[in-house]
Order: sequence, then structure tokens, then C-alpha cells
Amino acid sequence: MKARTVAKPLKNLFSHLHLRTLSTNSITPVDESQLLRVSTVLYQQQNSPQPQLHTHLHRCQFQLTHEFFLQICNKFPLSWKPVYRFFQFTQTQPQFNHTSTTFNKMLDVIGKSRNIELLWEVANEMGRRGIVDCRTYRIALSTLASARELKRCVEFFHVMGNGYGLGYSVERLNEVVENLCKSGLVVEAVYVVKKLRDCVRPNGLSYKWLVFGFCDVGDLVEASKVWNLMVDDGFEPGTDVVEKMMETLFKNNRFNEGLNLFQMMRVGRINDLGLSTYHVVIKWMCKVGKLGQARMVFDEMRQRGIQADNATMGCLVYGLLAKGRVREAYVIAEGLEKPDINVYHGMIKGLLRLRKPSEATQVFREMIKKGCEPTMHTYVMLLQGHLGKRGRKGSDPLVNFDTIFVGGLVKAGKSLEATKYVERVINRQLEVPRFDYNRFLHYYSNEEGVVMFEVMSKKLREVGLFDLADIFERYGEKMATRDRRRNRATEVIESEN
Repeated sequence: MKARTVAKPLKNLFSHLHLRTLSTNSITPVDESQLLRVSTVLYQQQNSPQPQLHTHLHRCQFQLTHEFFLQICNKFPLSWKPVYRFFQFTQTQPQFNHTSTTFNKMLDVIGKSRNIELLWEVANEMGRRGIVDCRTYRIALSTLASARELKRCVEFFHVMGNGYGLGYSVERLNEVVENLCKSGLVVEAVYVVKKLRDCVRPNGLSYKWLVFGFCDVGDLVEASKVWNLMVDDGFEPGTDVVEKMMETLFKNNRFNEGLNLFQMMRVGRINDLGLSTYHVVIKWMCKVGKLGQARMVFDEMRQRGIQADNATMGCLVYGLLAKGRVREAYVIAEGLEKPDINVYHGMIKGLLRLRKPSEATQVFREMIKKGCEPTMHTYVMLLQGHLGKRGRKGSDPLVNFDTIFVGGLVKAGKSLEATKYVERVINRQLEVPRFDYNRFLHYYSNEEGVVMFEVMSKKLREVGLFDLADIFERYGEKMATRDRRRNRATEVIESEN
């Protein structure tokens, strides 16, 4: 029987598995009091002799299930000893058999605590039991690579492939390479691919993840080398690989090279060019002020029958505003049937660049009227436009952000950070640190913040700052509804349980 999906995060994670327990095949809720007693014993007795620890655990009188073991692992996410010693205890229970899920969870804890020798031992035990899966590979290789155990990374494939009969699979290799590249370990991923080339020949997907990895870390030289290797091996770079290279070239101010890559696609693979590729080019042309070229690319896209989305239109709107062509930008925005957050953000960002915060706030009011919900980025942009990136330093205590921000830090229990901030701004000759609007809004994203924003908006209106008052008032309303939704969700979960 499939386990019932539950609202709690831990249960969601394993709701699709058939876990075997002592008495039933369904996942039974873990008794929190039992979990607390066992966790306390493991913490206090983790260095005790094994017989003593086992005696204390037996006295706890708990029901040992797979879910119970997983939650014990969650109690010690970075400490291998309590988890491993509990695993040793479970080995003395003849009714309990571990699965790949419980082993992988323990292996993850061991890996995060950087106990390489124990990780190697447990991984080999999994191989002997025949329960190694792709997640095992990802956990083990990620840990070994981050510890610069490159020879063991390669040895792991050989041990599992030859020693335990798992063989070599390019699909498994690609999962490992993807995981390493997304973790910023692309150099280690290249090493593994090269050393295993005789056993597992990389395919186009392998090269794709390597290109993505080097682009993510900004190493265009190595990304180009992998690109050339891909072509030499007979694999054509996919559209997503081309877009990633183009965007990385643009980010690194190598605009001409990015356009050359785009031109290569236009000449040799015009049928592969779709909306996503055109969007990348138009976005960056508008960012660097090449509005004429952006319009030409946009017209070409339309001539090919490709309909522009709101994200692309938002980029064009921003490009026009950045060039001071406000009327044209408004015509395009007003001509859209269903503008979304991308279009409104393009308008707000462009108007703020022209130092027109009042008009940007009016766009903010308009988007709310049309049912488009602002995001945190919307509020941060508007506050920076009205108050500057370093915050308002006026003498009026009603709008003095030194007072507001320091008060927020203290109320959030961040006294040390508040002290550091005050030390920097007391002497006006020192450069004032950039004001962190994200942190400011985050600290007040609670019921206390709702009250604070209401009071602040009233005070701002008293001194004639109506735009700022509307922004803060709207944010306070958003926090109030969010907290109420969160409280309702909690009540539903509790009632279900």
C-alpha cells in the first residue's frame, strides 16, 4: 500500500516509498517523545562503550521503524557519530532490515561531517548488500570530490562496477557529473570524466553539464575547451548549451563573441533558433544600450512567426526607458493584452534609472489594481529608487533609516550587527555601507512588522512622503495576509494529524 502523502516536510520526502516497519508496511507516525529520548541518549552517550549505549537505548522502549531512523538522522545532520552508533544498534535488532533509503540518509550525514574513511566503509557495505543506487553515487562522489579525493572518485566507479557487479553506465556518470557541476565542482567532474573515458564514454549530455559548470563559475576558457571536445566527439551543442555560452559571454563583457555565436546559429542552424535564444540576445542588448540592434533582432523574430512573451517585451520596455524614450515604452506596455510582473518590472526599473521614482510608484499602484502581485524584488527596487542604495540619512526622525534599521536589527535579536552598523555611520566621514533592504524587509516580515509598517506609513504621510507611505503600507498588508495564510495552513495540518 502506498504511503499517504502528509503535509510535514520530512514525511513529504518519503511519502512515495514502501518502507517496511516492525509491524506494518505503512508509514506510522513517529512518537516525538520517543524520538527525543533516543536523541538525548545518543547525544549524551555517543562516546560511551557500546554495551553501555545499547543498554540505555533498550531502556528507552521505542518502536524502531525506518521513518524513526530517518528522523534520528535529521536530528544530527552534521554529526556522524550519534547516527552511526545508532546504526550499529539497529544491526543488533533481527527484525529490522535497512534499505537503500536509510543507508543513503546515513551516508549523507557521514559525508557532510567529512568522515571520508567511514563513508568509504559504509559505501562498500552497501555494495556488498546490493542496495547501491544513483543517490549513493551522488552522495559519495560529491563528498569525495569536495574533499579533493579525486583518485577515490574514480576508484569508487571501479569498485562498484567491477567489485560489486554494477557495471558502468553513462546515465549514472551523467547524474554524478550534473550533481558535481551544480555544486561548483566542475574541475573534479572533468577529472572523473577523463579518467573513466576508457570505461564510460561521455555523451552529449555529459559535455552539456560540463559546459554549464564552467559557465556557472565564469571560466570561459575551460568551457570553450569542453565545447571543442564535444564537437570533436561528434556531438552538436544543443540550443540550451549555446544559450548558456552566449549569456556567460555577455555577463563577462565579451559582447562581440556572444553575438558571433548568435550569428553562427543564424547562419547554420536557423531552424533551431527559438524564443529563448532571441530573448537572451534582446535582454542583453537592452541592458548594454544597444537598442537599435535589439529592435532588429526583435523584428527578425516576429518575421519568423515567433511570438514574443512578456519577459522579452519587459526587456524592450526597459531598453526604451533607459534611452529616455518614455512615450514609446508606455505605448508598448499599454498595448499588451495581459502584462505580467516582467513588464511591470521593466517599467519600474527603467523609470527609476531615469530618476522618476514617483512615476515608478504609480506603475506599482497600477500593477496592484490589475491583480499582479508584487514580489520582494519590486519593493527593494522602489525603496532603492526613493531612498538611494545607501538609505536615507535625513535629520527628520520620522524618516531616518538609521533609526528604523537599527531598531529592526535589535528587535530581531541581531544586537551585534546593529552595533557594527552604528559604529560605521556615527562618523559621517566614513563611507556608509550599502543599506540592505532585503534584510530590512525580512526582519519585519512578521506580525510585529505589520503594526510597524502601519505606523510608519502614517508618519510618512504626515511629512508628505505619500509614495513611500503607499509602498510600506502595501508591504505590511502583504505580510499580514501571508502570516494568516501560514497560520491557517498550520491549523489544517494539526487538525489532520
